[in-house]
Amino acid sequence: MLVRLFRARLLPIAVSMASMATISADAGTGGGADHPDIRLPVIRQENTMQIGIEIEGTTITATLEDSETARDFASLLPLSLTLEDYASTEKISDLPRRLSTSGAPDGITPKVGDLAYYAPWGNLAIFHKNFRYSSGLVKLGTLDLGIELLRRPGPCKVTIRRLER
Repeated sequence: MLVRLFRARLLPIAVSMASMATISADAGTGGGADHPDIRLPVIRQENTMQIGIEIEGTTITATLEDSETARDFASLLPLSLTLEDYASTEKISDLPRRLSTSGAPDGITPKVGDLAYYAPWGNLAIFHKNFRYSSGLVKLGTLDLGIELLRRPGPCKVTIRRLER
């Protein structure tokens, strides 16, 4: 009887509360705005892909969106690039070819930790600061952790690979 009561009354409340969890604007730090030490669970979509970005011997992970542009980016992997500073906001690098933007929005407002494709220039951008809405910018995914490695000034060599689940 008690189990039946739990299922009928408390389980829907627990499921509802879990679905209200949000990820911090710090994109992958897991900390809430008011409680930076609290780690929130990252809920992944079924068709997302994890990638590893090796920087100076350390691998950080990112989760790609389930979009045509992100899948086209993933088809380039593994990829070795040199990321350069741009506008004290992001690290950028040219890609070996242009990516498909079929079905992509006209632009996005990038946040810390966003991986994006800037279609007008054909380059990868990884944001280490929030930025304003930018037409032609397509979100590829989000860093899970490790943004501090990309905040270091100067160019950095990276290797980006798919990670097995």
